[in-house]
Amino acid sequence: MKYKWLRSAMLTLVAGTALTACSTGETEKNSAEEDKVSIVTSFYPMYEFASQVAGDRADITMMVGGGDDPHHYEPSAKDVATVNEADLFVYSSPEMEFWTESLFETVENDDLKIVSAAEGVDQSAHSEEDHDHTEGESAGEVKIASVAEHYHSGDMAELTAKVEGNTTLDHWHWYTRSDESVDWEAVPNEFGSELSYLVLDENFEVKAELYGEDHEVLTESEPVTITVDNHEDEGEEAHDHESEEAHDQEGEATETGEDVVVAGLAGHYHTGDAVTIVAETEIKVSEWQWSTRENEEAKWSVASDQTTEQFSEEAGTEGFELQGVGLDSEGNEVVNTGTIEIMVENHENEDPHSWLDPVLVQEQVNAIRDALIEVDPEGEEVYTENAANFNERLQALDQEFQEAFEGAEDRVFVVQHQAFGYIAERYDLEQIAVGGLSTEVEPSPSRIAEIGKLVEEYNVPVIYYQQGSDSSIAQTIASETGTETAVLHDLESLSEELQSENLGYIEAMEQNIEALKLSIK
Repeated sequence: MKYKWLRSAMLTLVAGTALTACSTGETEKNSAEEDKVSIVTSFYPMYEFASQVAGDRADITMMVGGGDDPHHYEPSAKDVATVNEADLFVYSSPEMEFWTESLFETVENDDLKIVSAAEGVDQSAHSEEDHDHTEGESAGEVKIASVAEHYHSGDMAELTAKVEGNTTLDHWHWYTRSDESVDWEAVPNEFGSELSYLVLDENFEVKAELYGEDHEVLTESEPVTITVDNHEDEGEEAHDHESEEAHDQEGEATETGEDVVVAGLAGHYHTGDAVTIVAETEIKVSEWQWSTRENEEAKWSVASDQTTEQFSEEAGTEGFELQGVGLDSEGNEVVNTGTIEIMVENHENEDPHSWLDPVLVQEQVNAIRDALIEVDPEGEEVYTENAANFNERLQALDQEFQEAFEGAEDRVFVVQHQAFGYIAERYDLEQIAVGGLSTEVEPSPSRIAEIGKLVEEYNVPVIYYQQGSDSSIAQTIASETGTETAVLHDLESLSEELQSENLGYIEAMEQNIEALKLSIK
């Protein structure tokens, strides 16, 4: 009995020790996980670069997965919650991820560090300590000018924010709301002092905020009211502000936008994009008449070759205004689209795909390294070493590109999407793009025909399309010109094939070298 008791006591002691050891190990593991830096990245290249630099010292998530468009992604409530808990947010540039501006407006995280890798700009969001960059700037009262007494549905409210004081800053955000009982909503992709805003059927309020270099609000305007008056009580005296003669034979006011839906309008276009607008209405229309003008001071010019409900034209270097009028069998106006603004935006740095240049990527890696060191100073040695190691691989990749195309006589390659300009510029190649930078808008038939002639002129053997994208345009051109098609990785996402083989950025770029060799000889 004595030995049984002793044996039982020893087993209890051993078990207790084991449980304590397990508990201690679990606690240490949890503590180590909690000590890791939390990084949120926008899309694949930023995820790859941050992972290479951070190593095991960080938990890294990627916001935009495969199949989503990193240009026009809309962050979910879960995304915002994740960023609210993060230490560092890494993205490429405002020109690439349009949605980051509105994300930063939504996030409530005073300690969040933000790095725009492509710009080399290390910002601090909502941080009291870092707000010394705008010292010497004196931003006073903001007033919104050019507000009309009233507007009609379909008008464009052309507003200008003017600030008093000594400031060179010009980063604005515009907001609208229906009335003071609801929250303000940010106007997307409007960051200048001028705003063009489509007026619908109801009154609404507008305000403007001026931001400093660290994304803090310096000053803001008082709300102004946009009053809508469609003269509904004037009976037969009702008029269309675009034309005092917009009445049919019975004297009734012509519909100006209420009974017509405009489809196909993109937020903006780039030069060379196809502008395709469709007017949809239940009113019987015998013929459409489309007119364009440069701005509201210019005269309307009728596009005589556009007589259906669809308007098609290739975007030039400047935006323009468009109006469609539906006519009955006797030539009377029966429906009107109102003024449609076609915005053409050719950014100073048009091509945001800078991560495809192995030399520029080294600068982006260094920007991420510096941001990590600021967030986690204890990891400086690790981050510095990891960044140096990855940059060595990038230098070797750059050397591979140089050697692959050295001495080549044929240096032209044709791509479906204008995404490879950085590679072309770095290695003295010529990129001919079927479409523009926008993946939303397909190239016009005339542009496709022009590409066919260029393919023959330069004796191009291959039409490239981006991995993961619709290859139909490339296939069409290849079929018409007797050429082949091949894939190039734009690396906005990583292919499933590469993921399954545990390969990444370097390997995808090496595949690009081999693919380009089909044309560059």
